[in-house]
Amino acid sequence: MIWSGGGERSSIIHKHRHWETRRFRLHSLNEPVSRTGAMNPQDIARLIEAGLEGATATVCSDDNTHFEALVVSAEFAGKRPLARHQLVYRTLGKLVGNEIHALSIRALTPDEHAAAL
Repeated sequence: MIWSGGGERSSIIHKHRHWETRRFRLHSLNEPVSRTGAMNPQDIARLIEAGLEGATATVCSDDNTHFEALVVSAEFAGKRPLARHQLVYRTLGKLVGNEIHALSIRALTPDEHAAAL
């Protein structure tokens, strides 16, 4: 914590300004890196489809950090939602939690997908 010497209120304000400045600097410094290292929905869909044979994946994102995926695969038959999600996460490896900050998954079998239409 940074103390400004002006009492508790003053130190809180100073601390807030410090973190706001730091956040801005980090964002500014990382901007070129995040643009080159960012994932896009098409990349993620290709990785999922390559990792799950016969799967189709539709992925969307508003910010290329938080993603939503609809994955349809026969491999999901007889598996609970957690096991289905684990199969999808395995296709993405270490990207989850790094380039892919958050991923919402809807994992369906072909029959479940057809029934949902």
